[in-house]
Amino acid sequence: MSYDDNNIFARILRGEIPCRKVFEDAHTLAFDDINPQAPIHTLVIPKGKYVSMKDFSEKASDAEIAALWRAVGKVSELKGIKDSGYRTLSNAGVNAHQEVPHLHIHVFGGGPLGPMLVKKS
Repeated sequence: MSYDDNNIFARILRGEIPCRKVFEDAHTLAFDDINPQAPIHTLVIPKGKYVSMKDFSEKASDAEIAALWRAVGKVSELKGIKDSGYRTLSNAGVNAHQEVPHLHIHVFGGGPLGPMLVKKS
């Protein structure tokens, strides 16, 4: 999967599409998902052009890497789920059902989330 400059997250970063911003710093943007899968569902994205965690870990600066994970922690605090618990998820590629070719971390919380995956029988 290659980076597409017209993906929805790139357009949000350019201000072409509005978002419900939760947190922003020099390297990251966090905003509420428009189709939440849990009572709290926030996306955390780097501002750089990265497709996946592998791409990000190979090319991002140390400051960008630290900022992304600090933003996840900040979201848990701002959304009031740091103590009750939350789940993070990042899909990479077709088999993981990555829909947008821009690295993003889902932060889910606000209630019981159930098992991580449904076991195949």
